[in-house]
Amino acid sequence: MQNHEITAIVGKHKRRKRVGRGTAGGMGKTCGRGTKGSLSRAGAGGKLAYEGGQMPLFRRLPKRGFNNNQFTRRYEIVNVSQLDKFDDGSVVDVQCLYKAGLIDSLSSKVKILGDGDLTKKLDVAVHKFSKAAESKIIGCGGTVKNVA
Repeated sequence: MQNHEITAIVGKHKRRKRVGRGTAGGMGKTCGRGTKGSLSRAGAGGKLAYEGGQMPLFRRLPKRGFNNNQFTRRYEIVNVSQLDKFDDGSVVDVQCLYKAGLIDSLSSKVKILGDGDLTKKLDVAVHKFSKAAESKIIGCGGTVKNVA
């Protein structure tokens, strides 16, 4: 064991400060919390970004620009390699993908991406396909259908 390894071990576990053990302990009576006020009491901590009644920073700053986030189309992604778990010649739609646990919700839109390989002939009917996924599915003898 070397000298620098010993000093690393010594400072590794710092003991917590025992507070409220009499005035002679240095951290007695108010236990370092000061006197009165909400921060001296249990359960205090305050709300995030609360500035004591002053107008918060995020409300003082001007709003600028336009955010298109609420209009974006969100798709759940399934790769071609994940479709290989279905039987040969079966029809794969949103309900089948949900039952197989590949998507989270029946109401979500699904996009098939071309990552991986497909060895089975499948008839896939979902909302969107990438070009690579479409060519791989058709290349195995399957069909692709866009669902509105």
